[in-house]
Amino acid sequence: MLQVLIMAGGGGTRFWPRSRQKKPKQFLRLTGDQSLLQQTYERIEPLAPPEACWIITAVGHVEETLRQVPALPRDHVIGEPCGRDTAACIGLGASLVAAADPQATLLVVPADHAIEPAQEFRRAAQVAAHLAEEVPEALVTFGIRPTFAATGYGYLQRGAPLTVRQGLPVYRVQAFREKPDVELAEQFLAAGGFYWNSGMFVWRAATILEALRQHQPTLHAAIDRIAAAWPTPRRADVFAAEYQALPKISIDYAVMEKAKDVLVVEAPFRWDDVGSWLALERHHPQDADGNTIHARHGGLATKGCVIVGDPDILIATLGVDNLLIVQDGDAILVADRREEGNIKNLVEVLKKRGLDEYL
Repeated sequence: MLQVLIMAGGGGTRFWPRSRQKKPKQFLRLTGDQSLLQQTYERIEPLAPPEACWIITAVGHVEETLRQVPALPRDHVIGEPCGRDTAACIGLGASLVAAADPQATLLVVPADHAIEPAQEFRRAAQVAAHLAEEVPEALVTFGIRPTFAATGYGYLQRGAPLTVRQGLPVYRVQAFREKPDVELAEQFLAAGGFYWNSGMFVWRAATILEALRQHQPTLHAAIDRIAAAWPTPRRADVFAAEYQALPKISIDYAVMEKAKDVLVVEAPFRWDDVGSWLALERHHPQDADGNTIHARHGGLATKGCVIVGDPDILIATLGVDNLLIVQDGDAILVADRREEGNIKNLVEVLKKRGLDEYL
């Protein structure tokens, strides 16, 4: 049976000040009338019933997750005691799924991506699930055809073609490539054999656990101890102690770049990881001066800006170009749009200055 793991533990600091510790990016409405988490669940809902869906988030976000996705059983929303990146999250999720269904195929998706059309995503997910069932040792991912020379995404290089399913090409993965500089990204785009790394996966739950045992034995052993304690009164204590000691490592570094049987399904859908405020320009129209406005705004000689604010607060601009202006409650961000990649660093500076109440 197909089960789904939604990873919803990110902090979303690149969307400060709207994304904050109490309500990070995945809980915000950035690309539609629903939050990114709600859009994610709606996208996968036709693939698996609520009892076959799991969400792993931060322990402090369990209640908000249940409020936004009330269909899920309460014990299928897991609160991590601390963030330990995707390898730990996926290992924990796979262990819980395998305990419930040792033969399960597992679809893993982040909670904060924008994907359209949803039916094309589901078609690709079904293709990947069938591949994982036919080739139990396979680790399947989705490759996004690049539309520009992005430097903020990782890439994967396709290898030999394997098959075509439901009109979707499937290849072996030759190599994973880190986020490139502009020149290298342009080379990837021109070469034609590279995809953006979507960060979404399908595999047998038992297969990814075995891959973690081979490539990350310490992490695997800790996950085993957590899983053993899960149905016992010791769950909370073991979970907190073992998880805190886990290394922070992504599933790409931990497993995917080392594994041999990695396949990629060419995605037929539009994809955006909604990584920063400038992503709003890809999902919303601009005015005649190239501004993306999501605020009560009045301006003169204002060009190429992204302006976001509460509906009852006026933001007025005069003689400014290429700015990112975000007002949310008690905090305002004004930045050169070329610096939007450093918002995460700015948040760290604010934290060091003891301004946690604004974070």
